[in-house]
Amino acid sequence: MVFSHLSQINAQVPEIRGRRLAATCIFSVSLILLLLICSLGTAWSSDPNVWSKADIAVLRSLWIGSLPPLPKDPSNAFADNPKAAELGRRFFFDNRFSGNAKVSCATCHRPDMNFTDDLPVAHGMGNGMRRTMPLVGVTYNSWFFWDGRRDSLWSQALAPIENPREHGFTRTQCVSVIRKYYLKDYEKIFGPMPEISDRDLSLHAEPSAENPAALKKWVFLPRKERASINRIYANMGKAIAAFVRTILPGESRFDRYVEALLNGDGKKMESTLSTDEVMGLRLFIGKAKCINCHNGPLFSDGDFQVIHVPDPAGVPHDRGRADAIPQVLMDEFNCAGQYSDAKPGDCGELRFMNTDVAEYVGAFKSPSLRNVAERPPYMHAGQFATLRQVLEFYRDLKPEQRSPQLDHGELTDLELSQIEVFLRTLTGPVKFQKQ
Repeated sequence: MVFSHLSQINAQVPEIRGRRLAATCIFSVSLILLLLICSLGTAWSSDPNVWSKADIAVLRSLWIGSLPPLPKDPSNAFADNPKAAELGRRFFFDNRFSGNAKVSCATCHRPDMNFTDDLPVAHGMGNGMRRTMPLVGVTYNSWFFWDGRRDSLWSQALAPIENPREHGFTRTQCVSVIRKYYLKDYEKIFGPMPEISDRDLSLHAEPSAENPAALKKWVFLPRKERASINRIYANMGKAIAAFVRTILPGESRFDRYVEALLNGDGKKMESTLSTDEVMGLRLFIGKAKCINCHNGPLFSDGDFQVIHVPDPAGVPHDRGRADAIPQVLMDEFNCAGQYSDAKPGDCGELRFMNTDVAEYVGAFKSPSLRNVAERPPYMHAGQFATLRQVLEFYRDLKPEQRSPQLDHGELTDLELSQIEVFLRTLTGPVKFQKQ
């Protein structure tokens, strides 16, 4: 480009101006070339590990050291009870809470796989509709499941149990199992278990539209017994939540890099992340704007976005958050319900939630990116097998699909590779918080 510019200049210099003017032009162009080479040399030799104050503030916000203490859950009075957590751990791994005595919470939320699995959609008693979400750090969420149809960790824990494609169990059966195998431990935490007849518990009853026979049996149970069964069932969820609440992310290479940056340890920074990984980090918080949705120490804003991921072949369109809004409002186990321990003014997320259904058609939660490289496939129904496919999908979105949140700029193949290797630096151990 510079040599083309030189030709244009030489063409514009009349011969009659003599050697002196020509020499002046040649000198000027030479100076331009020299400055260009110097500037390129500066760019090539610049240190990728030198960050601005603004960038350092962003990196600190992503650092695991910025993760706050476990948030309070006013709807669960047993959230921080160690005995409840231990009971919940036993519930979590007990396959007796399933229709075939083979499915537990750990069937889909495998401890050896970051408390998720490697399937496109969850598989328990049958195939589910969506990918199993990871449980690491999930206690920091305000909404649960891909669509946010539950507003607490304990109410979320209950939903798969009665789902015929997951545990395929009923709440009356849950009460029977708890009474038979866990009665003493249950009563130490939650108090005496109400008297419920064996006959009523044997009915396999639940208020589920997906199980009309069980729904009919549920309706004809005495109201007082229904309330007692619900209370025990809710307490089961609260115990499981107390356990899941302890599952947290450990330190990754990214975190060690940021810690070295904050301590001014340049040598440790250089030995912790490669140049490509640092360049990927720069793209993540800069040009690619991944941080729009994946921010904070868990690399997730916990919000819902319409990102136009195609539905799997042969599957009806999943409306996501749009269908979840009325579900969470009507949920008998929500924060404002009678089985919640919250006070009237505690349920701010539920009271002030955005109920514009049209805005959320096809919207799904931004998942945490911690340990993301360890848990393919990706998206709400496992549509993509690799991280590279995910990155290419975002880059190739049509202009009309690119909201301000999803406009990632024109990224090259090299830049996608750099972002991918950076994402792999977010891998760290799973740890358990002692209560």
